[in-house]
Amino acid sequence: MSPVKTAPAELTADDAALRTQYLTEVLALLYPQPCRTSRDDDGERNVITEYLVVPNAHRPRLLVPTASRSVAAAAVRRYAEPQSRIARLKRNAVVAAVHARADRLLFRNRIRVTGPVSASVDGYLSDALRRDLSVSVHIGPARANRKPVLQLLTPDGDTFGFGKIGTGPLTQRLVRAETAALNALQTSGLTKLTVPRVLHAGQWRGMQVLVQSSLPIWLPRATLNSRRLTAAMLDIAGCCGYTTGPLVQSAYWHELRARLAAVGDREEGAALFGAIDLLAAHSGETTLRYGAWHGDWAPWNMANVADALLVWDWERFATGVPLGFDAIHHELQKRIQSSGDARGAVEATVRKADELLAPFGVAPVARETTALLYLMDLAVRYLTDRQAEAGARLGVLGTWLLPVLIRRVEEL
Repeated sequence: MSPVKTAPAELTADDAALRTQYLTEVLALLYPQPCRTSRDDDGERNVITEYLVVPNAHRPRLLVPTASRSVAAAAVRRYAEPQSRIARLKRNAVVAAVHARADRLLFRNRIRVTGPVSASVDGYLSDALRRDLSVSVHIGPARANRKPVLQLLTPDGDTFGFGKIGTGPLTQRLVRAETAALNALQTSGLTKLTVPRVLHAGQWRGMQVLVQSSLPIWLPRATLNSRRLTAAMLDIAGCCGYTTGPLVQSAYWHELRARLAAVGDREEGAALFGAIDLLAAHSGETTLRYGAWHGDWAPWNMANVADALLVWDWERFATGVPLGFDAIHHELQKRIQSSGDARGAVEATVRKADELLAPFGVAPVARETTALLYLMDLAVRYLTDRQAEAGARLGVLGTWLLPVLIRRVEEL
């Protein structure tokens, strides 16, 4: 078997163009007719909200409500924690500009929304949560599971919660899955980490809505050591119980093959079928332990503060997977983030499987198998979600994940 030699065409639309297009789509969803959006004062007095577009309309990252300085500053300061020193400096500069009322000089692009508030997402959420709220909107990078993410702010500038809106079949399924996961985790007896609570779940204009409590990610960060991170991952792994058994006899294996069969007509799917058959021949009788995993435990989905490890984005939570998947995923995402070399990150992560999986009690003979199973799981997810077609930066699996995975399986 050889690595996939062709893959979906490399993406041609840049991230800025895709974000600008998505901004228009999101505004139409959140403020449908008879609401109107405009870039200037059109004389309409029935104003629902006004947004500052940060950094600008050509590279939108965030829509900041201009209801007050405190609300605007909180929207910028608390929508996400920057992952680098430069990003933090930029964030702090925007916050300072808003406080000093200098934002009109630095950020020229504004969007004014007018019409009946009852037709808007602002009206829906204020009624559902029974409080006055301002909405800030995060414009994320292109990917199949992208959805409107809203920060909900009180008139005093406090972050009340975060909302997610599932707009299509995939994102609606993910929002429902996260709602169910958060409800289940509230009664699972977790002691090593903190997760959000569900404040509201429902449907609005045919879209799936989840509002969850805000976690205090803006608190000062504490140093996170590997022991604390592993303890939290083990807390999740055991929260719904464990099972043990040979790989090819497990419910996980049959579920993975069923998911793969749904995309098996694609070139990447065919390559994965070859890899999974080789893995079964080599490691099918290997005994594994199965538990739960977060599903997307990456550095940007967690924060370690003085007295808590905060973890969010639970839409990929699942049970019955091989222990240690969270550790492999976290390592891979951390390496991709720090180096930008996705293929090299896959290689380095698999080489580190022994060290990553030993704390989870994975037998030495099963560690590389577990890492390769994780890569197969991730590949099937990308294909199922059609990430390449959505313009995701890592959507073209043939350029980074598949060559490493296939070669490693062949070398077992």
